[in-house]
Amino acid sequence: MVFNSFNFLLFLPIVFALYWILAKSSSKSQNLLLLVSSYFFYACWDYRFLFLLMFSTFLDYFTGIKMHEAATQNGKKFWFWLSIGINLGFLGIFKYYNFFISSFQELLEGFGFQANFWTISVILPVGISFYTFHGLSYVIDIYNDKIKPEKNIVDYSVFVSFFPLLVAGPIERATHLLPQIQRERHFDYYKAVDGLRQILWGLFMKVVVADNCATVVNEVFEKQESLNAGSLFVGAIFFAFQIYGDFSGYSNIALGTARLFGVELLRNFNYPYFSRDIAEFWRRWHISLSSWFKDYLYIPLGGSKGGIWMQVRNTIIIFVVSGFWHGANWTFIIWGALNALYILPLVIFKLNRNNTNIVAENSVLPTVKEIVQIGITFILTTIAWVFFRAETVTEAWLYVVKIFNYKAYGFPQVDLKPFIYIIILIFVEWIQRKKAHGLELSTIKYTFIRWIIYLLVFVLILFFGASSDSFIYFQF
Repeated sequence: MVFNSFNFLLFLPIVFALYWILAKSSSKSQNLLLLVSSYFFYACWDYRFLFLLMFSTFLDYFTGIKMHEAATQNGKKFWFWLSIGINLGFLGIFKYYNFFISSFQELLEGFGFQANFWTISVILPVGISFYTFHGLSYVIDIYNDKIKPEKNIVDYSVFVSFFPLLVAGPIERATHLLPQIQRERHFDYYKAVDGLRQILWGLFMKVVVADNCATVVNEVFEKQESLNAGSLFVGAIFFAFQIYGDFSGYSNIALGTARLFGVELLRNFNYPYFSRDIAEFWRRWHISLSSWFKDYLYIPLGGSKGGIWMQVRNTIIIFVVSGFWHGANWTFIIWGALNALYILPLVIFKLNRNNTNIVAENSVLPTVKEIVQIGITFILTTIAWVFFRAETVTEAWLYVVKIFNYKAYGFPQVDLKPFIYIIILIFVEWIQRKKAHGLELSTIKYTFIRWIIYLLVFVLILFFGASSDSFIYFQF
């Protein structure tokens, strides 16, 4: 069941109505409804993997309590590593086993040894990377005495399985989401209305921008050998906006949906393509994952306290690991390494905190310098996205080489219509860059103007939206 499906259009209002009817009784009944609804939502993908989600949830719930009750530090460590080992073990088997086996086999064959190892054929459980990281952060926080374990199994299960964030984030923290689940929630009309606006904007980003770009991107990457460099250049730009529209669109729908239930999720995107350097980009792109790696990997490794070379080492590690988190392919690892390479000069020369304010904060348009900075950052990011999208490193390399071959250029041989939707997206987000999302219109006091804008976005979705039955990040 995807957010842009007819099934979800039926599912959401039914759960919404029942949820607020139950508000008259207690938050416990609301949470039980959310848990049942979330499990149903997940089972619509593949009911067999629902049991894996339930096992992972109970594992972290149980080990969290046992860590807190442990009489000795060794006992606490036992339960901690048991949870970490099983969680990462499941993730490794389902997501990375075949990658390691095939890579090792290729290595041996490179030295002249023949090898034929056993591989497994299994579907990757949707959302496993996201709900595993939910559980890991919870267990790590208990181990470090930052939080106490949740004793209510329903509340904890809702924290892990809340359906708006279940399959593609944002990656929540117990310190942020659990208190909202535990307390009573009262219907907030203005929050719910703004949630609907955010859902509408997310749908525009997904079905109008991302899915229209996807049609061209798929064609370009399939036929890159026969197309000219101009077509490949357009394809790379379109993929940059496809993945942004797809993932940020999903996040907007998730955040908007959660607000209908009185829950505020962590913001995942903050207009990343207006960034003036790569460091700023990573403060604005997939924020929940970036902050997760910072808190649970970068800082434990020593962060920025151990001198410049430790910062360099730690930066490379978190970007390579981030790439590997996205998928079991060398293309993702190269993508992560490229971003590390981009950001290292800023880290070494202590320029990575230069752009922490909003671009053109006190003016309508950016300066020439800011335009150049934004352009360079976008080009670097787009080159890295080629490796993210390609099936193999060789395919990505040949793609990039051809883009930089001026003799191979010609007028693009692909449909350029998605540029219209990209321009609309950029225009709206530039105007709204100080707001939480593109349709936050609280400052427009005339109701009829707001409704005209809603109608225009709805018309674009209805008549110009393309069809897709999935989101890119479901595969991670």
